Amino acid sequence: MNLSGILVLVPPEQTQSTITLLNALPGVQVHYQEPAAGRIVVVQEAESTTAEIDGLKRIQALPKVLSAAMVYHYFEDEGEIVAGIPPELDEVEGSKNNRVPPFLAQ
Repeated sequence: MNLSGILVLVPPEQTQSTITLLNALPGVQVHYQEPAAGRIVVVQEAESTTAEIDGLKRIQALPKVLSAAMVYHYFEDEGEIVAGIPPELDEVEGSKNNRVPPFLAQ
């Protein structure tokens, strides 16, 4: 089992609707929210690293999500070996993952 802590940023007015969507995702639980800043912290539980990455991509694809970044990761099973950052998570110039939300750029 893999656990990951994910920081999700949304426009402040979208915090509650995004929390509803996040709580509906399998293996995802909202543990903290700061509505005035649009910050949400979730913990995701997944069976493998691949499933964990797929879950992160589902969160990133939710409507109004400006950014979703894995900030903590825990491997329960040391038998799984990860050689590096999967290409789909590697930063690519101009991708949605690299945008700075307007309210953070001020």
